Amino acid sequence: MAGGWAMLPILICSAVAVAIVLERCWTLRRSSVLPTGLGNEVLNWARSGQLDPAHLTTLANGSPLGELLASALAVRNRPRELIKERIEDTGRHVVHRMERYLNTLGTIALIGPLLGLLGTVIGLIRMFLDVMKGGVGDPMKMAGGIGEALICTATGLVVAIPAYVLHRYFRSKVAGYCVDMEKQATALLDELTIAAPAAARPRRAASASTEPSAG
Repeated sequence: MAGGWAMLPILICSAVAVAIVLERCWTLRRSSVLPTGLGNEVLNWARSGQLDPAHLTTLANGSPLGELLASALAVRNRPRELIKERIEDTGRHVVHRMERYLNTLGTIALIGPLLGLLGTVIGLIRMFLDVMKGGVGDPMKMAGGIGEALICTATGLVVAIPAYVLHRYFRSKVAGYCVDMEKQATALLDELTIAAPAAARPRRAASASTEPSAG
């Protein structure tokens, strides 16, 4: 309470930042976003062609990578451009969810020092108004008042610096995940593009063999 009323919003920002960091640390675990071996497993599913809607639903609900790959498998019989468009559209939604609350964390990193500065300025104004009314009085008391006013600035920086560092860390982590997910989605897209013409050739050959010969 030595910093005055401005300490309250700073402490609230601190509690929100801690909650966001803990939630993002849990949600953005690599095992949760990019399960080991899932990309190769989905490639094997695509090669076997044994995919049903229930299977795709389970895949999509399992992880962000699974959701991305399931979106491609759902339109696996369509042209390459349509599959690619579906992957990009799903990818935007997946990235948006992975970046959830990060803007709030960045805002806390921005306003933390400003709230601290505001509390300090208000404290100094109040102290100088007291000096104008009652005179300088005890210099030690004045120095103590300045120290109390600066508590807000120090507290704001203590909250803002870790928030900014962790905001940049989570942003970098999401960007790295996006690169890995793009690689695996591209590999699946190539597999689906190669498999589609190969599956179409036997059907064309069978239809041709059933046509009556001329003459």
